[in-house]
Amino acid sequence: MAIQIILGLPHLANGPILQRAVMLQAPVLISANCLSRWRKADGWREWSGWRTGTLANARPLASVDLDSAGYTMMVRYGGLPWSIADYMALAASWPFRRISSVDYCCEEGVAHDREEVLDRIARTTATNRECFARADDLAIRDRLMPVLQGRVPDDYVRSLDAIGGLILPGTVVGIGSMCRRPIHGPEGLIAVVERLTRILPIGVKAHLFGVKGDALPYLTPFARWIASIDSQGWGVGVRQHALRHRIAKTDALGADFMERWYRTQCARTLETPRHLPEAAASTPPPPTADPWERAIAQARAEIRALIESGDLDHDEITTGWIETWAAEIYADAA
Repeated sequence: MAIQIILGLPHLANGPILQRAVMLQAPVLISANCLSRWRKADGWREWSGWRTGTLANARPLASVDLDSAGYTMMVRYGGLPWSIADYMALAASWPFRRISSVDYCCEEGVAHDREEVLDRIARTTATNRECFARADDLAIRDRLMPVLQGRVPDDYVRSLDAIGGLILPGTVVGIGSMCRRPIHGPEGLIAVVERLTRILPIGVKAHLFGVKGDALPYLTPFARWIASIDSQGWGVGVRQHALRHRIAKTDALGADFMERWYRTQCARTLETPRHLPEAAASTPPPPTADPWERAIAQARAEIRALIESGDLDHDEITTGWIETWAAEIYADAA
């Protein structure tokens, strides 16, 4: 079965983009941010709830998936402006096909070092568990899609191991931090996918967030494990075209670019598969010899374990916490 292409839509306003997606009968994905209501408070934008009226426009679409907007919110606002309870209430307000769990992305632009990547994997474990608990209460557990996070292939193994008991047979698991990743190399897209295909539970498939179309011929050899990809890559194309030709970036123009992009990606899923040699495993850095740095690393690891177990909130990793914790470890070792 071919990998399904899901169109990322910027909004659900009744206009050319939505009408074209309906005409194509393409599955679509929207971000929670496109349903956000904002107000100005003391010169700052402040989130003030959901505006769900445009969801009524989505009924003619083939299907609609909901994404928690983790990367966009992290880059723009330093984190999610809404709570998990807020997000899950939105998820329960409309019959979305899939609802992505809240996660902490690990792209280099967000997680700047190895320790921060591990912190964000631990936080993702905690938010997956909270989302599943709330989904049970809201009777939408069967539509909730857990999300794995990481940087190197083994990170995704760690992420999967931590939430394996939440994943139901025959469901789809989201794979995050994919859209800015190269295809090749030990940390590349194919290296991650190849590693996951060895350990995904039987009957479970992956959804890859934000994968660009040029990766599709390299993904088709793994099609039995990959349910779908999504992208709003067509939006980049229309923006560049409008700037180059000094014309308005209208929704009508966007609809044309979106249709061409979608048809091109669907055709790519039928191309001859391309195979890459198995990627060499990345080598972890050696442990530091500095006693204070070792204490910091141990403190981070202990705090991460408490976050994953639910004994600390997923937002409680701070520099002050870590240094205070490390000071006790350092003093005990002295």
